[in-house]
Amino acid sequence: MRNTEWLETDGLGGFAMGSADGIRRRRYHGLLIAATTPPTGRMMLASGFEAAVTTASGRFALNTQHYAPDVIHPGLRAEIESFTHEPWPTWTFRLPDGTRLRQEIVMARGRPQTCCTWRLLTPVPGARLDVRPFLCGRDYHSLHHENAAFALEPESRGDRLTWRPYPGVPAVAVLSNGRYRHEPQWYRNFLYEQERARGLDDTEDLAAPGVLEFDLDEREAVCIFAADSGGTGAWSDDASAVTLGAHLRRSEQQRRAAFASPLHRAADAYMVQRGSGLSIVAGYPWFTDWGRDTFIALRGLCLATGRLDDARKILMGWADTVSEGMIPNRFPDAGDEPEFNAVDASLWYVVAVGEFLDAAQASGMKLSRPQEARLAAAVTAIVEGYCRGTRYGIRMEADGLIAAGVPGQQLTWMDARAGGREVTPRIGKPVEIQALWYNALGVAGRWSDRWEGVRERCQSSFAARFWNELRGCLYDVVDVDHVVGRSDPSLRPNQVLAIGGLPEALLRGDRAARTVGVVERELLTPLGLRTLAAGEPGFVPHYGGGPDQRDGAYHQGTVWPWLTGAFVDAWLRVRGRALAARREARQRFVQPLLDHLNDAGLGHVSEIADAVEPHTPAGCPFQAWSVGELLRMEAMTALDDADAAAPKRRKVVRT
Repeated sequence: MRNTEWLETDGLGGFAMGSADGIRRRRYHGLLIAATTPPTGRMMLASGFEAAVTTASGRFALNTQHYAPDVIHPGLRAEIESFTHEPWPTWTFRLPDGTRLRQEIVMARGRPQTCCTWRLLTPVPGARLDVRPFLCGRDYHSLHHENAAFALEPESRGDRLTWRPYPGVPAVAVLSNGRYRHEPQWYRNFLYEQERARGLDDTEDLAAPGVLEFDLDEREAVCIFAADSGGTGAWSDDASAVTLGAHLRRSEQQRRAAFASPLHRAADAYMVQRGSGLSIVAGYPWFTDWGRDTFIALRGLCLATGRLDDARKILMGWADTVSEGMIPNRFPDAGDEPEFNAVDASLWYVVAVGEFLDAAQASGMKLSRPQEARLAAAVTAIVEGYCRGTRYGIRMEADGLIAAGVPGQQLTWMDARAGGREVTPRIGKPVEIQALWYNALGVAGRWSDRWEGVRERCQSSFAARFWNELRGCLYDVVDVDHVVGRSDPSLRPNQVLAIGGLPEALLRGDRAARTVGVVERELLTPLGLRTLAAGEPGFVPHYGGGPDQRDGAYHQGTVWPWLTGAFVDAWLRVRGRALAARREARQRFVQPLLDHLNDAGLGHVSEIADAVEPHTPAGCPFQAWSVGELLRMEAMTALDDADAAAPKRRKVVRT
């Protein structure tokens, strides 16, 4: 329980998050993190609470706080008898006198509201609950410290309280069926051990304005935290905590029960509002929506789950962002200009468009002519932009392959920097970029025949340039640093995308089978593929330490679960996708990731893991493309005897 975390999301980019044992270990653990410009501009408004139950036997804490330098307080607390994250985080506590009670935390969909409830499971006359909220009002990446500017005095009206901590920060509204006792204090030096382990600032002070008191023997205690950005109030005047809390839980129970499986419901956590459209958050707690992550994840989160209308909205929204043949890779939190710093994000967009059109055709979904024209225009603009050349040296060369990269910029997904240097610069012609380019040309060919010759040249050049006979697999980069003939033989997982993970394989036959064998033998782990084989120069077995240490390990051996999807697809392709192969793949490669749903980020798949046993999960505990690829793997290893062939690609020729 100590190393597991739960997540609740509001569909706007906001979230609540914490540890299963109740100790806040990250700066991101909190009850109410609201997105002020969905899905960005996140603010930590309510960090948590201190809760205690008083009976005739004494006073017992329900949760524990960790203070610097290493103090756990209080020592006398209720025992956590059980915890589950289904359908939302729920704890059952047992007090030393045998009293049992249940605590639940659930977030509303479409509103920045978190409902906390406490209910006795055994009658105890005179039982009382005290809840002291911890408030702040900071950017979610920052930390908070005691200061005289924080407005501790609430606006009080009946059963609702409103704190306006700082100018320009959303108000924190609390609606409860308890009695409020104003008792302003600062709780100092909360210690976040995960931040300490990551080499970051790790202590924080939180405002504790007062205490909410509840008579548990009379009724369930309900406390709802909400963000109020507009100053118009978070609830209608006639709303009560009990009524609103019951409605919120009832509607969430119905909504969550409608998903085909818990994994399908986990996928929903990443679907967020952006303006009037939709986008995909790359991961919680620290990512927002990134181009590359969005289009990789969309294939599993939307297409594999049948959420075609959501896929359409996302792809349409991004279609209008093409600039100089590129899709943005990142929208900064602070509202600065979008960043076009990726060679692969735009190609992943084109691939996602092609797979969406195939899925739409197979399902009978009809797109309007203007909708298809917008997608066609975006795809064509990207392919044309890459052909003529665009930012950061991205261009098609005479051999039909894509070259990219300039010093000081990292354009592929292996984009870590440490100490001002690029750890894996990969300037030249990276292997997976050619596979993406080959597939993108195929998608563009739906609307024009002019890409057929380019595609044939790409395939021919790839076969001639990338095969490394000495190792029996593919080079990671050719024409390194734009020097013709210089190749990088580092054994990395990017080559698997030339065989699997994309609609059409660029490498086939015996070479494909040999490459898959090398990847399986040297890179495969239960949680994904290593980013560098053990024994290679620069291999790092463990991901940890300060920012420079972590960035230095990010792609130097660290395991990435999302790569398993491409590997499984490649492994099945070289075996003809026979039923026996699907059965073996499901048992050997998919089941360990399904088991991982009970570790780290509960119900989700982590961003990364250590390169060596026991492959400890690390990085972001809730990662969109990791969940998306697991959903795709479940579909591709389905155990019905009929092979589900990919829908035939239609070709639309403009008139």
